[in-house]
Amino acid sequence: MTESGWTKLGLIAGGGDLPLEILRAQAGKPVFVVVLKGFADRDYGGADSVSLSVGEIGGIIKALRGAGCDAICFAGYVTRPDLKSLKMDARGLIMVPRALAAGRKGDDAVIRVVVDEFERAGFAVVGADSLLGQDGLPAGCLGDAAAVEAHRDDAGKAMMVAAEIGRLDIGQGAVVAGGVVLAVEAQEGTNAMLERVAGLPAPIRGDASRRLGVLAKRPKPIQERRVDLPTIGVGTVERCAAAGLAGIVLEADGALIVDRAGVEGALKRHGLFVLIEPPE
Repeated sequence: MTESGWTKLGLIAGGGDLPLEILRAQAGKPVFVVVLKGFADRDYGGADSVSLSVGEIGGIIKALRGAGCDAICFAGYVTRPDLKSLKMDARGLIMVPRALAAGRKGDDAVIRVVVDEFERAGFAVVGADSLLGQDGLPAGCLGDAAAVEAHRDDAGKAMMVAAEIGRLDIGQGAVVAGGVVLAVEAQEGTNAMLERVAGLPAPIRGDASRRLGVLAKRPKPIQERRVDLPTIGVGTVERCAAAGLAGIVLEADGALIVDRAGVEGALKRHGLFVLIEPPE
């Protein structure tokens, strides 16, 4: 039994590397993986797992109970599904439309409906940060700390913009270069936003020879912090580099870094920084 009182974790795995990072961090402990069809894009063949649609809520709950799970963690990205093609069971037919209706208020409203459904089913909902031992990402800097001062104004404005779109429950990220807002994150997600920035003219976003601009990621003021904390990994750094940006700014205690050693290696390779600022 953990200090929090639960005994076995059910990992509900969406896309990206975060679910695998959690599996590695929980090595030697019992973990059951629910692989979400159409979203999970990594290999979970070595894990005790089942593959189900995001709309099979009853099936997911039944599988988790059958595996002896009393706690769950949502990890990895999941976009809003197409209801016309989504496979749903009886419980999903009730919950999924309710969640999407709540989504008119924003993504955090959707998350709260989903979390409530699983809590009412008797599961403790555990944050990825606690499973990764990142309960409290400290303020500081990774990578090229000497470059931070030249880009501090952009970092500050990007954090301000990210806070404002978060207040409106639009997204968690923004890119500012030379004082100009190049992009804000909405339904496309961070990766697609950065790819969009990479398609802008190089003079306004910089390039490998003259890096310019900062990506900010921070939690929404209303964030359900056990689910969907802002996350960066090696892929984030690579996309920032491809977009000509100089660095990334995060909020201390409000973000996850997946594969920190890999991230630090990518920062060094491209001459970028990650600035972690204290919460305002």
